[in-house]
Amino acid sequence: MSEGGSAEVTTSVAHAARVWNYWIGGRDNYAVDQRVGEQVAGMLPVIRDVARADREFLGRAVRFLAGERGVRQFLDIGTGLPTVGNTHEIAQGIAPEARIVYVDNDPIVLMYARTLLISGPEGVTDYVDADVRDPDTPVRRAAETLDLTRPVAVMMLGILNFVLDDDTARDVVRRVMAAVPSGSFLALTHPTCDNELGGAGNEAAMRFWNEHATPSVTARERARVAAFFDGLELLEPGLVPCSQWRAGPGSPAVVPQFGAVAVKP
Repeated sequence: MSEGGSAEVTTSVAHAARVWNYWIGGRDNYAVDQRVGEQVAGMLPVIRDVARADREFLGRAVRFLAGERGVRQFLDIGTGLPTVGNTHEIAQGIAPEARIVYVDNDPIVLMYARTLLISGPEGVTDYVDADVRDPDTPVRRAAETLDLTRPVAVMMLGILNFVLDDDTARDVVRRVMAAVPSGSFLALTHPTCDNELGGAGNEAAMRFWNEHATPSVTARERARVAAFFDGLELLEPGLVPCSQWRAGPGSPAVVPQFGAVAVKP
């Protein structure tokens, strides 16, 4: 990957967006990201499966929301580095008029987003540079592009695990969902150490991550993840491994990453 972009981009420390990109086979990462990514994969061999499953969950969730539920507005918080099958590509492939706002605070993500997250002519795609821990800012900025009197699908995939305090993380979800109307949706994924999902290695892997990469991360068990959906109605099949949420025929592998979609009554 070539140097360039924002002077704020740090290439001496592994960063979540770039390591995630490495795990899904992308090229937008540095040697430090690859080293840490390999170390984590050695401790948690399923991490590449987790990364792919999370990305596939995104595709299924957006297709479900845009196709079956008729959603035409998406607020994607924690965008990550653009790759194939981004939210706007899937949504506008179903409904060209769909409007999407991406939110991230990583300067390298911002650099790529401005170049690659381009809307089709009938819809709108925008990017907000903001931190999820200050949810009022992305909501306020998103209102410049989205009509917050109409249903919005809020996407929080693999982002709340970077908000370490439970109360703060729940407050983020509460404030964002309070800003969107009834009939809006929350799609969320989150890593876990639950043994039933094969997450036993996550704890050690995350300790290593927090010592060698940024930002710090945490896992949560089922009950703590379920609490993010308080006041919302979980849709079938509920809170499940993200690889199995509305998956096709067969038995997709279980991964230590929960996924669910809920609607605001």
